[in-house]
Amino acid sequence: MSDKDTLEKQLEARLQEWKADIEKMEAQAKKASADYQAKHEAEIKRLREKQDEAQEQLKKLQASSTTAWEDVRKGAEQSMQAMQKAMKDAWSRFS
Repeated sequence: MSDKDTLEKQLEARLQEWKADIEKMEAQAKKASADYQAKHEAEIKRLREKQDEAQEQLKKLQASSTTAWEDVRKGAEQSMQAMQKAMKDAWSRFS
């Protein structure tokens, strides 16, 4: 498996994890009071936007040729790091 394939698989797996985590946050917010729900709607929206950015990076990575993927790699890695930080920050506020 090439480095490109490995990064694609890592990003795909992380996207699935983040999707599940966001769904858990949404369920948790729905069970809470109206104040709690309103407080976290913006947070969930921000996470969805970060998730969309990571999904776009995955598409770019998948569309890149084997020789040109290095150019896309940095953006994909930065997107993954930004999403991981956003998820960590969000869970700290949801707990």
